[in-house]
Amino acid sequence: MIQLRTLTRFGLIGVLGFLVDAGVLHLLVSLLGANLFLARLCSFTCAATTTWAINRVFTFSAIPRLRREMLAEWAAYFAASIGGGCINYLAFALLVYLSSSFRALPSAAVAIGTLAGTSFNFFMYSKYVFATSTKANS
Repeated sequence: MIQLRTLTRFGLIGVLGFLVDAGVLHLLVSLLGANLFLARLCSFTCAATTTWAINRVFTFSAIPRLRREMLAEWAAYFAASIGGGCINYLAFALLVYLSSSFRALPSAAVAIGTLAGTSFNFFMYSKYVFATSTKANS
């Protein structure tokens, strides 16, 4: 059963991920003149890496998880993020494409995209990335 504490920590780290995502997006677009859609892919990668590093220590540390090298765990986390990331990016892209208000304030579209992908990501992370080791339960 999922504990409220785990969900709370996951949510707080998600907020941090959003801040990284929106901050990198703003930096790339406003200060460096990058293409909005390519900058979003870069900002998402930065946010996913940030949330992996913190979730592994803060949110899922109590779970006796599968032993993996850090790079392999990051790769699994990032792969698991693809589904939620696609949901996230699709919501962002549609909002920016369809609305001049969201084009003028892309961070709002990032926020909505982030909310759209969060539930999917939590499921993937808790079931596949930070999965309980069967040896730890014996």
